[in-house]
Amino acid sequence: MRTLGRSLSGPALADDSRRFRKVALRLIPFAVVAAIAALILFPVRRELMPTSTPALKPLRYQPLPPRPPIPLAATVPAGWSHRVRTLILYDHSGKWAWLGEMNATMTANLVGHFGSFTAKPVADYKAGQVEDYTATIYLGSFYGETLPPSFEDDVLRTSRPVIWVADNISELERRAGDFRARYGWETSVLDHSPVAKVVYKGQALTRWTHNSDGIMRYASLDRSRVRVLARAVPANGTSFPWAVRSRNLTYIGEMPFTYTSETDRYLIFADLLFDALAPQTQQRHRALVRLEDINPESVPHQLMRAAAYLHRQHIPFGFGVSPEYRDPQGKYGPPPQLSLHQSPRVVAALKYLERMGGVLVEHGYTHQWDGGSNPYDGVTGDDVEFYRVTESADGGIRDVGPLPEDSLTWAEHRIVAANEEFAAVGLRRAKIFEFPHYTASAVDYRAVSYRFAVRWERSDYFPGLLTHRPIEYAHAQGQFFPYVVHDVYGSKVLPENLGDIAPATWHAYKERLPDAIVRAARANLVVRDGVAAFYYHPFLKLTYLKQAIKGVEKAGYTFVSPASL
Repeated sequence: MRTLGRSLSGPALADDSRRFRKVALRLIPFAVVAAIAALILFPVRRELMPTSTPALKPLRYQPLPPRPPIPLAATVPAGWSHRVRTLILYDHSGKWAWLGEMNATMTANLVGHFGSFTAKPVADYKAGQVEDYTATIYLGSFYGETLPPSFEDDVLRTSRPVIWVADNISELERRAGDFRARYGWETSVLDHSPVAKVVYKGQALTRWTHNSDGIMRYASLDRSRVRVLARAVPANGTSFPWAVRSRNLTYIGEMPFTYTSETDRYLIFADLLFDALAPQTQQRHRALVRLEDINPESVPHQLMRAAAYLHRQHIPFGFGVSPEYRDPQGKYGPPPQLSLHQSPRVVAALKYLERMGGVLVEHGYTHQWDGGSNPYDGVTGDDVEFYRVTESADGGIRDVGPLPEDSLTWAEHRIVAANEEFAAVGLRRAKIFEFPHYTASAVDYRAVSYRFAVRWERSDYFPGLLTHRPIEYAHAQGQFFPYVVHDVYGSKVLPENLGDIAPATWHAYKERLPDAIVRAARANLVVRDGVAAFYYHPFLKLTYLKQAIKGVEKAGYTFVSPASL
């Protein structure tokens, strides 16, 4: 025993020992109360404990190693073919030019499941080009775009598949002169009434009722010649065609990228692409699951519990890890920073996950920003790492733009440092990358494409990517995929299209229970060769994971390893 200022032995030690025992006995009730209070207060320590700003050591980076060559074959889905080529034409004039490019970007990502694409403003179309491609997709993003007569004539003349989406179909009708006689249908006016669902293959898919852009109605439609592919259902219970096909022309009566969700009619467009680009595709429904937001402060037994369950069910899985924990504002208390190599028990748990069939995913480096709340508290797992975002007074999230220090070298340093930390503790180097909170700048996506062939996430896209003009960060748009794609950043992207489990609302993230995961999985069954994927935080009750897994399997999916894709 040691006390401050002196060392004790013999009788003095015995007397002090007796006095200590008496004091200790008197303090036992207080200790019990304190222990109970600690157990109660610990989960809410963020709000109740005073904090001070800790002094964090700056992150240090080694010189960047050479970029490994990544062959195209590693970045494209299985079945992708050079022979499948899609021409994407889009509106690109006036103040809404950015919108036309965004719709083309999201279409390009989807056709990246099948093969290559060429995207250009419809005004740049040259006569005869439709014959050089497997299929042509025109995206009418706004009324009044002047269409080249050569394009309209080629659409009317070709036997190759043409998908016409939303606006300016009236121009094609006028150009044909005999459009109704030729195709068996004629458009009328846009229906702006609330439409909450669109039925496709017998499945009711959702549509945001506040979307007032309208859906095209029909003045006439010959059912003996026209196939109605999907039907819009207004609130009064009636229905009218949402998408039709006659001869080689498919027409979709609205833009499917507006206000999408996991159960949205967007899935119809994703599936209709098979008819034009891969009509022989057979039904197949696979599923993925990922354990999420693991870092050096994670609780090992929670990780192992989830992995053990998945292994017993013969379900392979991924697990996303941020190898550096940081709390620059002292929100959670000590420690303010912790590296994976300083957390041997967490490392042991991660190795156990690998033995149980888990595939390591690099989930950024720190999953936060040292420069301040981004948008919440600056703590690993809570905040955004590769983009500047803020939280409004009403809890909404506003994308600001790239971080002040954002650059290709800055992003590469973080990407490489994370993988070096994995290697240093004896884990396999990650081959899959996932941006924290699915948010990054165009520069950061490029940095990842130099080091990884595969991302697993939803992703942000911006005007300027197709036109090679300066990126317009004010018009960012996220996109999820119901199958593996090769996106406009040049990477293979694995789907995450079901969302996550959230038993309680946290800031802008609303409560989401396993039944929502299962509903989304059932909706995605309309995609003939789709992949349904969700993620789970291991600190939640294991019951939530079990319910989601069983529900997705019962819906008709087979879980596969992300490595198999």
